[in-house]
Amino acid sequence: MRFDNSKYPSGKNAVDPVHVRYIKILGRVATLTAILMYVSYIPQIISNFSGHPVSPIQPLVAMINATLWVGYGWFKTYRDWPLIISNLPGVIFGLVTVITVYIH
Repeated sequence: MRFDNSKYPSGKNAVDPVHVRYIKILGRVATLTAILMYVSYIPQIISNFSGHPVSPIQPLVAMINATLWVGYGWFKTYRDWPLIISNLPGVIFGLVTVITVYIH
């Protein structure tokens, strides 16, 4: 298992600059969604205090965030397995939570 140390191969083994640009954009989008995930707790907290059902926004955003991080870890030059493994449960449990909000 190799880890990405940010030194991309050059010469005949060079990494496509478009691929590098895509991965950097994906990382920025994933970071932004992580912030949105924590902001989305506010409606859930307000809803819980007022006695209404839990909002599906937080688990939905958490699921999207985890999906982006899994994609980021998968499409890096060298797959980032710790990142993939740590976020895959977020995809699964986020989806299950969103579905159960409507099926209760």
